Amino acid sequence: MTPESMRRLANAATEALIERAGRLNDAKAWDGEFREVLKDRLGSLPPEDGRPAEEVLTQVVREVLPFAARLDHPRFFGFVPSSPTWPGVVADYLSAGFNINSCTWLVSSGTSQLELVVVDWLRGWIGYPDTAGGLLTSGGSAASVEALVAARIAAGHPDRPTVYMSDQSHSALKRAAVIVGVRRENVRLVSSGDDFRIDMAELRRRVDEDRANGLQPVAVCANAGTTSTGAIDPLAAMADYCASEGIWLHVDAAYGGFSLVTGEGKEVLKGIELADSVGMDAHKWFFQPYEAGALMVKDGTHLEGAFAIGSDYLQDTVWGTNHPNFADRGLQLSRTARALKVWMSVHTFGMAAFRSAVRKGLDLARRADQYVKSSPMLESLSPVSLSILCFRVNPGGHDEGALEKANRQVLARVFWDELAFLSSTSLKGVFSLRLCILNHTTTWEDVERTLDLVVQLGEEALAAGE
Repeated sequence: MTPESMRRLANAATEALIERAGRLNDAKAWDGEFREVLKDRLGSLPPEDGRPAEEVLTQVVREVLPFAARLDHPRFFGFVPSSPTWPGVVADYLSAGFNINSCTWLVSSGTSQLELVVVDWLRGWIGYPDTAGGLLTSGGSAASVEALVAARIAAGHPDRPTVYMSDQSHSALKRAAVIVGVRRENVRLVSSGDDFRIDMAELRRRVDEDRANGLQPVAVCANAGTTSTGAIDPLAAMADYCASEGIWLHVDAAYGGFSLVTGEGKEVLKGIELADSVGMDAHKWFFQPYEAGALMVKDGTHLEGAFAIGSDYLQDTVWGTNHPNFADRGLQLSRTARALKVWMSVHTFGMAAFRSAVRKGLDLARRADQYVKSSPMLESLSPVSLSILCFRVNPGGHDEGALEKANRQVLARVFWDELAFLSSTSLKGVFSLRLCILNHTTTWEDVERTLDLVVQLGEEALAAGE
């Protein structure tokens, strides 16, 4: 392409993104389309001859990208949303344009140095010692696999390994355990209490039973913010227990980890600095585009011990001492420059702005909790933890079947009303509505309007069911 045509295409893409951002607040929080419709529009054979680039871009902007969850919408409260900064978006554009492969120092020393800087930021926020090391990953799933690979190797490659986690743990942890060679029946789901934190007595009992039966505990996985309720396991107690038993402790902090940049976050995640490894996602509560996960290990040598494998093909990439190759720390050889977006965003806005944005999510969740507890129509179903609130419509006087039916109707009607997007979860068998408040552009008005709508629809659903 000529320089002028490149500029026109890039400018058109930029204008489309800025226009989207400007009208996001008034747009739907979600939009989708049926497969048959999209197949008719998009499912053709590859063309032999091309079309004008702006025409292709226009089709993508109109007929492909809009059909998605708008995870950065100020009233998208489902799952764990993401609201990336513009410098982070531009960083990914630059990384793609410079065609960076941040695999080794020789191939990309600049972005490798930035990754060392960002990893050291993470080390400081966690409270890890200077011996710690890590890398940026695609997300929590990859970080979990890499952590458990390191744990299994540190345990000496046992033949009959077991891994333990709460029944509230993310499915990524269960999948990671199976990937690293733990039989499905040896992935132990330990009960959680009424506060949705792991039952330490049951954990101890199950480890003792497995050892008595010739099994070999490899790792315990703790939650620093469960996806359902935001619950935080007793990290310090788990760390003390794992240290005494010689078991690796991995903390899944994919959702809650970046609350560490605030004083409150440091307090509620106390003990995380004792874990052997921690996974965190900057594309959640640190406002970055996907993919921006991270894995930190208290003793960084465990990662290179697990993943560094020499190759004749890569022999030229060994360039000088103390020049680390991030491909030696994890699964990927070819890897994008994930640290660039974190570094550019922090240098653009400063940490004070990031702390304020994280704190805003904490504050809005507490305020939403007060709304729920003061409403005669709503019932809180779990302690508000970090920025997640679980609740349901329940004014009293209705059986569980009627309540579940009404709350499912509320969820569907909020969804189709297009004002907001909620998701649900099941808490000890009880159907629950769920708000996860992370977006740095979300206001109290956004939260209040959504809760007002839930109350209104709840009244209508219960009245219709009588």
